[in-house]
Amino acid sequence: MSKAKENKRKMKTGFQARTNLIIIAVSILVSVALILGVLYLFGIRYVKYRFDTGFSVSFVGVLNSDGMPKTGRISYGGDDSVKGLTATYNAQDNTLEYSNGDVYEGEVWHLVKHGTGKLTRENGDVYEGEFYEDREHGYGVCTYANGDVYEGEYENGNKSGQGKYTWADGSVYEGSFKDDLKDGEGVYTMADGSSYEGSYVKDAKEGTGTYKYADGSVYEGEFRADQRWGQGTYTWANGETYTGEFQNNTLWGQGTYTWPDGRTYTGYFEDGVIVQADETTPETTAPEE
Repeated sequence: MSKAKENKRKMKTGFQARTNLIIIAVSILVSVALILGVLYLFGIRYVKYRFDTGFSVSFVGVLNSDGMPKTGRISYGGDDSVKGLTATYNAQDNTLEYSNGDVYEGEVWHLVKHGTGKLTRENGDVYEGEFYEDREHGYGVCTYANGDVYEGEYENGNKSGQGKYTWADGSVYEGSFKDDLKDGEGVYTMADGSSYEGSYVKDAKEGTGTYKYADGSVYEGEFRADQRWGQGTYTWANGETYTGEFQNNTLWGQGTYTWPDGRTYTGYFEDGVIVQADETTPETTAPEE
């Protein structure tokens, strides 16, 4: 075969291959267009919303006569807390059924929980109250599967503000919360009858407060990292009192110890024990932890 004939054959083969590729591409585009056209005729649409809080919602489904989502499937993205989560939406009864087993009934805006509603989680926890852009925000009541109940304020999905938490064993905390933790002023009454009234920081007693023990003993003073630490007064149920410095939950530093018969000792204490006292000085009583 001559070189000219061989080049002509190669050109013909290349042209035919390109033609076949064009035909295939056009066929695919026509098929996609037909599918989209059919979906459009049946009211199937794609809608996407983005929120300032960092996540997005994609919807594929049917729109109503006002152009708003009616029924369909939702996908969440843009935020690790919701990435991979999907849900089915039904505008007729305002329900969202999530792929993780959670179910929401209530007001919906831009395909997310917004307004007032009820969220039943897969683990049995139930929240009823206010939502803002898919998160608990405002006032609400959460009844946990283990019997605990919280009623109060929420912010961005966390207990924040004033609220009341009641444990299943009867313990109750009423006061300030921040990011799901006791934070600020509050009163915590425990099931055994003891109680604490004072300030908290990140769930730990911090600042000044009064702790009343189940046996009748009382501590009034400063706390640090959930321990008696700083200046305070501890009064035992038997009438003994100590006023002075505390460290690591016990008498440590300068202070005055008073016995019920009126005798007193003023001096230095270390780890709950009097340092350098005479033989007539009675023993001190170690405070409860």
